[in-house]
Amino acid sequence: MLKNKKVVYFCQECGYESSKWMGQCPGCRAWNTFVEETVSTKKTSSSAVNAGSAKRSEPVKLKDIRLSEDERRLTKMNELDRVLGGGIVPGSLVLVGGDPGIGKSTLLLQVCRNLAVSGNSVLYISGEESLRQIRLRADRIGEFNENLQIFCETNLEVIRGVIERKKPDMVVIDSIQTMFHEEISSAPGSVSQVRESTNILMQIAKGMGISIFIVGHVTKEGNVAGPRVLEHMVDTVLYFEGDRHASYRILRAVKNRFGSTNEIGVFEMKNTGLEEVKNPSEFMLNGKPSGTSGSIVACSMEGTRPILVEIQALVCQSNFGIPRRTAVGTDFNRVNLLMAVLEKKVGIHLASCDAYVNIAGGMKMTEPAIDLGISLAVVSSCKDIVIPDSVLAFGEVGLSGEVRAVSMAAQRVAEAKKLGFTTVILPKVCQSSMEKIEGMNLVYVEWIQDAIKYIMKA
Repeated sequence: MLKNKKVVYFCQECGYESSKWMGQCPGCRAWNTFVEETVSTKKTSSSAVNAGSAKRSEPVKLKDIRLSEDERRLTKMNELDRVLGGGIVPGSLVLVGGDPGIGKSTLLLQVCRNLAVSGNSVLYISGEESLRQIRLRADRIGEFNENLQIFCETNLEVIRGVIERKKPDMVVIDSIQTMFHEEISSAPGSVSQVRESTNILMQIAKGMGISIFIVGHVTKEGNVAGPRVLEHMVDTVLYFEGDRHASYRILRAVKNRFGSTNEIGVFEMKNTGLEEVKNPSEFMLNGKPSGTSGSIVACSMEGTRPILVEIQALVCQSNFGIPRRTAVGTDFNRVNLLMAVLEKKVGIHLASCDAYVNIAGGMKMTEPAIDLGISLAVVSSCKDIVIPDSVLAFGEVGLSGEVRAVSMAAQRVAEAKKLGFTTVILPKVCQSSMEKIEGMNLVYVEWIQDAIKYIMKA
């Protein structure tokens, strides 16, 4: 029964192959990443290799490569175009990952609709849903024209033949974990199947100049299921973030060979599909309470876009021997570091206090520019000081208690003015790059103590 088959072990991180299970991968040094798979030992025919080598390829001079003016296709979704770096690049391979039910298929179906309306031929290949299921979702989104074709198939050789016949401008594969190649004996979704499927799709994209979007399922840790090499092979990796039970969704570029990796797009899930949120800052600040301690607005840069978020802190006396610390939406270790700075340099006793820090709106912020906002929110809650609603703060806090410079300070202040803030607390080292803005009170601070003194007086 197991004739011409053997058991091998693959590393899920780097794809390293071994004949036996190992605790640590020799290739990438990761622990407990080996999975067992059954593969065929039949030798493949060398005709395909010979056919490929018969057509000789020669190097091309860089100056001889010509670029067309319309190198990118616009999706008519500004948020998605921004994340992609200005539109879809022909011949690109894009991976879209996210939790189940978050809206991956809905987003791509909307993209297909917009491109089909613009006159592009689009092929949507589904390995999970039937034609009727796709039609039901499409009816909720809107009207579609004849440029969009639907195909339900999981065999890659059949899919390759259809793509070569139809020659569409864009292809959507939903999802990569359902695709299989007949020459690979392991089950669909395994390391070898996902790697081979992605390799074939990459050859199609680069060889024919077709833009291909791949939907990838994620594990419980939030990473794309399958080998880590999958993310290395594709051109762009997009992740959908947010709670599927909430209305908002955040699309973040983790890898992008054609643009910035820091851009985000904000969408809201409605009955008619995903709608763009034009002003995320205003969206994130909805429902902010007024006249309460432990709350302040900070500004973080996501790519070229300033986003204002409310930072909430709750500090109370601990009833246990070990104080509890919780951080939602930001780095837990960063919060502990800032509390240690406040304890040592400012003299605020927090060692026996429980501390809970939350970034309202569900966004995850890791930029150091929100350090000053977190510190002031913690002090505000601890001392029960109400920070005025018109005050905004940003700046990185060092271990000595100094407030360090951040990038794009002028853009952050301009965004604050646009949303009605009148006072901005910012690093003193940014003063040289700032111009006087009418109607804005700019408070420059050199140390964290200076910012605390200001909010106590305010």
